[in-house]
Amino acid sequence: MPLSNRRTLTQYLIEQRRRFPGASGALNALILDVALAAKAIARAVAFGDLGDPMSRELVAAAQSHAPVNVQGETQKPLDVVSNEIFLRTTEWSGHLAGMGSEEMEAPYQIPGSYSRGKYLLVFDPLDGSSNIDVNVSVGSIFSILRAPQEAVTSGRDVTDADFLQPGATQVAAGYAIYGPVTMLVLTVGDGVVGFTLDPNLGEFKLTHPDIRVPADTQEFAINTSNSRFWEPPVKRYVDECMAGKTGPRGKDFNTRWIASLVAEAHRILMRGGVFMYPRDHRGPQADASRRPPPEGVGRLGSGPASPQDPLNSGRLRLLYEANPIGFVIEQAGGRASTGRDAVLGVQPEALHQRIGLVFGSKNEVERIERYHQEFDAGTDKPYVSPLFNERSLFRPEARA
Repeated sequence: MPLSNRRTLTQYLIEQRRRFPGASGALNALILDVALAAKAIARAVAFGDLGDPMSRELVAAAQSHAPVNVQGETQKPLDVVSNEIFLRTTEWSGHLAGMGSEEMEAPYQIPGSYSRGKYLLVFDPLDGSSNIDVNVSVGSIFSILRAPQEAVTSGRDVTDADFLQPGATQVAAGYAIYGPVTMLVLTVGDGVVGFTLDPNLGEFKLTHPDIRVPADTQEFAINTSNSRFWEPPVKRYVDECMAGKTGPRGKDFNTRWIASLVAEAHRILMRGGVFMYPRDHRGPQADASRRPPPEGVGRLGSGPASPQDPLNSGRLRLLYEANPIGFVIEQAGGRASTGRDAVLGVQPEALHQRIGLVFGSKNEVERIERYHQEFDAGTDKPYVSPLFNERSLFRPEARA
């Protein structure tokens, strides 16, 4: 007899499996392993600088680990601890052919002492870890894919190419968020549900049975300190929002920026909004596919064109962040995009590929996509605020 009317994660997964009598139960078992990893990481995060006495061995390994990961980012001890928890919690079950982690350069091979299965697990073990020191919510992101049948049949080691599947092929995805409470948000391709960790029982209980992202919003999140690097369509969208009721949108918008992808996604799932981490001009990678600016004008319209003005591929990781979050958002009725196209349709080219990401309330994301399309076609009309417009008799239109 259940201790409450709220279903546990285990009960929910059993009910889902009943809809597919031929299912083996391997996916359910794998999701429960991921949930166990989330519980262990939540405990390690909650101890903070006090140190989790149950993770001493992992902490020691973290302190001897290289301080920079494959992304070129400084690793905190909890990054390494969280990565080890994910590996150790899921490798033994016989459900996985291999794993990919944001913290590891190459795929993780299932040890020979364990059986191998038909799924691939990719994860960001501790997203937003740079916020740990200031006690901001962080989380873990995961995605489950089917391994190629040839790899399953042969039992061979997995390769990078096995993981390079579009986000639309994901079997399940979700995240755990470690904040005032610990929550697990999950989709298995049939809507989005949220579970809250009951600290007394140590069980995830269903508290959000049907999460939906509102189609409209008056809230957006973007790092405005990068505004000088934005493409014109992004600047146009933000300028229109900032103009408020007197601007072309005719309504006021609020801005938010947490700098933790899981926290940003969770806020949008709970109340709507738009998150933007678009491609910009900060990186070394040029993209010749975009419409060039007029002769003598930089892409951002801020001065002469410069060879130091390339457009990078984006900052977030396609496999570990954009695809799983995108899958969750779209299953909740929202939209996830590169700014121009659906992110779940992007064919990955590398295990640690980066990409621009825009997601949230469907109508706003589609508006941002339209602005990019108009820019690429040369038909865009960027908003110019009358308050900050240029005033001079020497403007071209004034001399005409």
